[in-house]
Amino acid sequence: MNAVNRFRKLSPPAQWTIGYLAVWLLLLFELRTVQWFPLGIHVLYCVITIPLGMVWFRRARITVTSDTLHPLWESTEIVARPSELFVGNETQSRVRQTPPRWRLSQRERRYLVASVIYVLWWHLALLILDLLVWDAARASLARVGMGALFFIGLMWVVWGIERASTFYAQTPLPEDGKRIWNPLDLRAWFYAVQWWPPPLGNLLSLIRHPNRVASWKPSMRNRKLDQSFVALLSYSFAFLLLSLLFSQLRGCREIYEMPAGGGEQKQLAQVVKIKKVIRKKYVVNPLSAIRFAVPPIDEVQLKLMEITEHAYTVGFGEGKGAGFSEGTFRGKVRLIRLEYSGGDWDQDFGIGGDLNMLLEYGIRTSHHVAEQTESRTISQLHNFPIGKSPPLVYMTGQQNISLSSSEVKTMREYLVDKHGMLFADNGGSRHFHNQFIAMMNRVLPDVQAVPIPLDDVIHRIPYQIPYLPYVAPHGGKEALGWYRDGRWLAYYHPGDIGDAWADGHAGVNADIWESCYRTGTNVIFYAHAEYSKWLEAQNKD
Repeated sequence: MNAVNRFRKLSPPAQWTIGYLAVWLLLLFELRTVQWFPLGIHVLYCVITIPLGMVWFRRARITVTSDTLHPLWESTEIVARPSELFVGNETQSRVRQTPPRWRLSQRERRYLVASVIYVLWWHLALLILDLLVWDAARASLARVGMGALFFIGLMWVVWGIERASTFYAQTPLPEDGKRIWNPLDLRAWFYAVQWWPPPLGNLLSLIRHPNRVASWKPSMRNRKLDQSFVALLSYSFAFLLLSLLFSQLRGCREIYEMPAGGGEQKQLAQVVKIKKVIRKKYVVNPLSAIRFAVPPIDEVQLKLMEITEHAYTVGFGEGKGAGFSEGTFRGKVRLIRLEYSGGDWDQDFGIGGDLNMLLEYGIRTSHHVAEQTESRTISQLHNFPIGKSPPLVYMTGQQNISLSSSEVKTMREYLVDKHGMLFADNGGSRHFHNQFIAMMNRVLPDVQAVPIPLDDVIHRIPYQIPYLPYVAPHGGKEALGWYRDGRWLAYYHPGDIGDAWADGHAGVNADIWESCYRTGTNVIFYAHAEYSKWLEAQNKD
């Protein structure tokens, strides 16, 4: 109630300012966690800080009243009878400390307002750069701004410690002779103490009586220097800890965005270019010097040169550049692997493994791809909302697959409701084949696995796959699929295609691993194209 009463006593501008800052903190938390509002809403709200900051700074320059010129701390209040004030050591005055009251000078208030404005305007600049998709500039500004924020906070820590030390220096020592533990008080027992090397007597006493604090002898060091060192160390640790916690504050919501652009769903074409080659012919006359004769048109020979290149932009929809019409400028094709219990889900994961496939996809389609492959648990698929879910997730291994009932439900929701697709690869055993088929019977009990024909669109675009390439036919020689509502919900490769993507290509010849790269490109492209079609239909509806 005291806080409410104090808030009511404030002037209307102060109340509006506190309300604005409270909403700003809530929006900042929303931006780092659930992200319900679009980025433009945050930018518009933070733009208000430009005129508002100017008003704050102008009001901070107003001449303060006489009571604000008092010292920062109103430290003590002497409560004693007049006759007791001069008795000496026999009768001590009763000293009552009153809560410290902050008194800021005009200059200090301006510095405080400038510090708050800096944080708000720095946040606004980051939002604008994020909205413009200038990721490099935003990252640089974030690093520089964080360093400046550290030094601004350090200056306020130094200021606060100096004022607090002044306040506690005016208070009397404890009557019972107890040690002072307050680090803001320069008279604290742990300042100016010889900690190292420890005296032998103190060390033995600490070993014998670990529950007792040894009586360390004071040293000749400066107490103020010790206090400054403790303050710097504590502030640096707290700042680092809060920064790490804030950077990890991602909440329970994730989004997946495809790269913006457009293109056609056609095979990569081979274009035949005809190049006219005019050959020079030497005509020698025995009765004259050598002369060059221009050959007639009918003697021009045509040389056919076959050049393989993209005859179109690979993608879907109308847009500039290679990509998808429902993508965004910051979007990238990502390869997300599923983590599951019971097996080696991380087989050929990352650098030297499935990252090779992701990079090859970017080279072959000119789509923007992520720098690294990723992994998520099956339960984490629930964090992706409808319309911002991964079009494709990847799964491999050669051992057991153990899914809980909730994971089965999440997987079914991802494939059916969120229009996702599962790309699975048998990493090396017939046992994994049986495990995966059993898992899919639980996830999609009403859909049966069928062989995917080689003339299906998933085996024709963007590459024509004349045969199914494999390293070893652990689960057969045909790709299996789960088909529903006009699309493939799952694609199962039975022959360890992931080993062909990895460094060394499992020792298979170039034709095999090249066909494996093409098959992977087709499956990834198919999932994203179908997802873009679905989003386009949803937006029209």
